[in-house]
Amino acid sequence: MSVRNAATRFTSIVAAASLSLALLMPAGSAFADAGFRQWVASFRATAVRSGVSGAVYDRAFEGVSDADPVVLEKARYQPEFTAPAWDYFDNRVHDQSVAVGQQMARKWKPWLDRIEAKYGVDRHILLAIWSMESNYGEILKRDDVMRNVVRSLATLGYADSRRSKFARTQLIAALKILQRGDIDKSHLSGSWAGAMGHTQFIPTSYQAYAVDMDGDGKRDIWNSIPDALATAANLLKKNGWQAGKTWGYEVSLPDGKKFPAGSKSLSQWQALGVTRVNGKPFKNSAEKATLKVPGGRGGPAFLMIKNFSVIKRYNNADKYAVAVGLLADGIAGYGGLVQDWKRPFTKLSFEERQELQQRLSQYGYYDGKFDGKIGEGSKAAIMAFQAKAGLTQDGHPSMEVLKWLRQN
Repeated sequence: MSVRNAATRFTSIVAAASLSLALLMPAGSAFADAGFRQWVASFRATAVRSGVSGAVYDRAFEGVSDADPVVLEKARYQPEFTAPAWDYFDNRVHDQSVAVGQQMARKWKPWLDRIEAKYGVDRHILLAIWSMESNYGEILKRDDVMRNVVRSLATLGYADSRRSKFARTQLIAALKILQRGDIDKSHLSGSWAGAMGHTQFIPTSYQAYAVDMDGDGKRDIWNSIPDALATAANLLKKNGWQAGKTWGYEVSLPDGKKFPAGSKSLSQWQALGVTRVNGKPFKNSAEKATLKVPGGRGGPAFLMIKNFSVIKRYNNADKYAVAVGLLADGIAGYGGLVQDWKRPFTKLSFEERQELQQRLSQYGYYDGKFDGKIGEGSKAAIMAFQAKAGLTQDGHPSMEVLKWLRQN
């Protein structure tokens, strides 16, 4: 086919798609985004060429007349600073996340037994991922967080130049999920960037790893805990998870000594003076490991083995993988860190962090959820109170601030 004929044919397809989509849009909507609607109409041809039926496409976009402003706001948001290590870990690895993980381990034990037997992935790692990704499914209940995946990805494909290519690929994958029948349109929900279900898989990763563990004929990571956890296990197994092995070891470093970068055997690290904090020997001294100090030399240090890098295939960030490993160890009952993160304040428990939020709310500084997670809203509220009380405005969720709130 000549370029001219191809262009003519494409124009005809777009025109037909525009008419088809126009019939689906709400009539007379004064706030409808004409540019977005045109983009949706034109993208139909791309989706059809990629194997999505026109009927599925039209049904998926029925009632979607404008870009999602929440998605655009999230896409534009840029953190003002890089959070210190303690800030990241305190919000994810705490007594509450461990306790709920242990409850879930008991509740889902029969399924975890089967998943662990089939994939060889430690159940506590899977529970930790579930916690990290959706707070054991609690996030899926929040209408202020969950978005229509098709609308979200179309919004990014249309309006976000940095994520446009990613979003278009993910949108086609999401439409194919609908086409296969694993989930219906009304339940195809996810984060603002399209991560879906209890274990937050983007559509292409879902296509690659999703499994039907409960045997109902659908790979349902939104409503089936067995499917969601098995899908996470399948991803880890296919990326090289080593059954029966840990993710890493907390270690002690000799004072003032510098260490070369790169991977070395555990016996070589030991020869350099690096030892386990609990005094026990390394299980396999020939195994290769890499030294990590996420919070600097003043905080805990770790020797990471193969499974650590496998966890990073889920989320390619050292802090994420460390948090998963530490949370998994806590759920398994191994206890916490020997060397805690170096903080410039006295740490609060999870319940005390909730109390901090409640007291800030009582004084009119905070209007968010009492979830114990100290995000930007909580930090701004703390700083506002500190300013009023004449304290240093650092935004830290400290025992010092909580005591001031209790006294006043």
